[in-house]
This record gives sequence, structure tokens and C-alpha cells, in this order.
Amino acid sequence: MASPSRRLQTKPVITCFKSVLLIYTFIFWITGVILLAVGIWGKYAMFLTLIFLVELVAAIVGFVFRHEIKNSFKNNYDKALKQYNATGDYRSDAVDKIQNTLHCCGVTDYRDWKDTNYYSEKGFPKSCCKLEGCSPQRDADKVNNEGCFIKVMTIIESEMGVVAGISFGVACFQLIGISLAYCLSRAITNNQYEIV
Repeated sequence: MASPSRRLQTKPVITCFKSVLLIYTFIFWITGVILLAVGIWGKYAMFLTLIFLVELVAAIVGFVFRHEIKNSFKNNYDKALKQYNATGDYRSDAVDKIQNTLHCCGVTDYRDWKDTNYYSEKGFPKSCCKLEGCSPQRDADKVNNEGCFIKVMTIIESEMGVVAGISFGVACFQLIGISLAYCLSRAITNNQYEIV
């Protein structure tokens, strides 16, 4: 079983996925009810198929370009470190949040801070501290040694199983919805010709 701090780190991610899944399902139910009222289930099934294909292409592109995504994250995180200030800039807040939550410092390690303007003026930020309430300034013994990039990538890769499982479940429900919409469309079309 994961440690309590590990569970607290992954809980927002899982909650976010649940929210997206709930909103996603709600949108399709509303769309289905509207199209049922209009009586164009065949077009609804085609709409669902189009959405499914877009999701499939997005998943394939994400898988193919996963290394570029990692490099982009690393470059942006490095840029955020270089532009870091303690005044509440959203990038600086994100760096502090990551370093506090994951108990890490810098991109690859704490030495990344030595190339920044912030370090030359004030030293290490407080979010790098091993212990709460310390003021590390330039004392490398008081800061976390491990870099944040590896920790973030480890968490993302460990949660990919959950993401893949949720995605697979959504895809199965979409395929069932597509097939039922096609069946309903055919049944409605066949009944229209029998009424005459």
C-alpha cells in the first residue's frame, strides 16, 4: 500500500479524471436526448463515431510524441527556474508547489539553481528545504538533492495504468453507444417503411 503522502499526491489526479469522465458522459447523454427528440439517431451514431476516432488519433499522437512531451516539460520547467521569483508569479508558484509536494529541488538536481538570477541574489528558495521552516540560502546540505523532473516523470508513468484503464472503459462504453445508436436508427428506419 502506498504511503499517506503518496496517496495525497495522486488523489487530485484521480479526482480530475473522474470529473472529466462525469462531464464527458453528461454531454453525451444530453446530446443523445436532444437527437432522440429530433429523431436523427443515425447522425448521432456518426457523431459518436467521429468523436471516437478523434480520441483514438489523439491517443496515438500522444503515445508517438511522448518523448517530445517529456522534453517540452523539462525545457519549460528549466525556463520557469530561470525566471523564478518569490513574488507570486504563476510559474514560480508552480515550481514551489512541485518542489514542496515532491520534496525535490531543481530540474535534474539542486545544482540547477546555481545558474539562476534568484540564486545569485538570495540562494536556494525555501521550497527546496529538506525540513519545514528552514532558510537554506546557499547551504546545499539543507536542500533536497534529487531533481524534480525525474520525480514528476515517475509519477506520470506510474499513473499511466489508471489513465489507460479509464480510457479503455470510456472507449468500450462509446463503442456500445455507437452500436446501439446504429441499431436504433435502423429499427426506426425499418418501421417507417412498414407503417405505409
